[in-house]
Amino acid sequence: MMAALRARAISLFQGILCNSKSNSSALDVRFQVCVTQVRSHKIIQIPRFRHPYWHVRKDRSHYSENLTAENKEFIQETIAKEFGPPTVVSGVQTYGSPVKNVTKVEPVEWFPGIRRTSTIARKIGIQPMWLKDGTRVMCTLLQIVDNHVVKYNPPENVIPLRRREKVVPKKALGRYGALVVGAESADPQEFTKNYCGLFRESGLPPKRRLARFLISPQAVLPPGTPLNAMHYRAGDYVDVTGFTIMRGFQGVMKRWGFKGMRATHGVTKTHRRPGNIGAGGGKARVWPGKKMPGHMGGKTRTLRGLKILRINTEYNVLYVIGQNVPGQINSYTYIHDCLLQHRWVREAKDARPLPTYIPKEGETHPEDIYAADVHPFDGSSIMYEVVDTPTVRTGAKIAKAKGGKK
Repeated sequence: MMAALRARAISLFQGILCNSKSNSSALDVRFQVCVTQVRSHKIIQIPRFRHPYWHVRKDRSHYSENLTAENKEFIQETIAKEFGPPTVVSGVQTYGSPVKNVTKVEPVEWFPGIRRTSTIARKIGIQPMWLKDGTRVMCTLLQIVDNHVVKYNPPENVIPLRRREKVVPKKALGRYGALVVGAESADPQEFTKNYCGLFRESGLPPKRRLARFLISPQAVLPPGTPLNAMHYRAGDYVDVTGFTIMRGFQGVMKRWGFKGMRATHGVTKTHRRPGNIGAGGGKARVWPGKKMPGHMGGKTRTLRGLKILRINTEYNVLYVIGQNVPGQINSYTYIHDCLLQHRWVREAKDARPLPTYIPKEGETHPEDIYAADVHPFDGSSIMYEVVDTPTVRTGAKIAKAKGGKK
């Protein structure tokens, strides 16, 4: 046994000496072997977040610059000269100057399969509403926060984002362009120089949030175009995408809603356990997809077919039906046109504003716009209808009036 090991060691040493005559040394050979070995098929971990090609590093290192009061005032004056003074529009902090070099948007004729841009919103709360038949429904409030078009990439320049074993279908490649939309203007001092350069062409201040949406080339919008709540209509159906609340590692009762075991009568230390996880039928295995304890939340989820019951035009708030929109309060969500087949637009008369809502001169809108089946808060709660019906006297009442038998 020892002789065999000694012979093996001598052969390896001779191999290293032979390889030393080449360009790579013995240390390089051992390093290559260590790097290329694979212990399992999941040894390479894909990072959770990576900036796409149209995005750059946003956050910068903040340090004390020891600026004087005069220098700070000069910086604020320069920012106000470029983007306007800080102001609050529709309840959102932004800058007051109009966007530079914005071309006029012309309406587009609808055709089957056209895709508009989506918007970025914040989930700000839940509120009940009532329908005209008295039904009480819960709504989620989504505020479209200072959305502007930043950039447009034509279909030939669109590179699909590859995710874990998921890619954009080939039939979509070369068919749709990509529109970059930003939300919530912020102070340029908070971001890197490269990130601020993304907004130089559109003349916008840096945005806190960027998103890329696939659109049809016919529905393209020029950089700097604002997007508000009138991009949608009351009564339309939308899809809402959000990032679910991070719950950490949870058991089956909280993660999947299991009932759990009994509290007494022989149950010991298994009150919140899942119980038997066997496959049954003589299969000594656990089937893939079995509901087990594990990490809960922290994933992107989309709810489809949510109806818009109310639109507040003053603060750009959409009231969508349902209270299970993914994400916690004050988190970002993405609102898309509904992709469900039975919610598609079939005719031009039902088409949404294309490519977006274009206000007309002198046009005004009420503060709140309700769907057809929603009861407005400023309306009457109970409706009475008075109908004149003739009095019908039966035979018993006639006999009683004549003094007959009761």
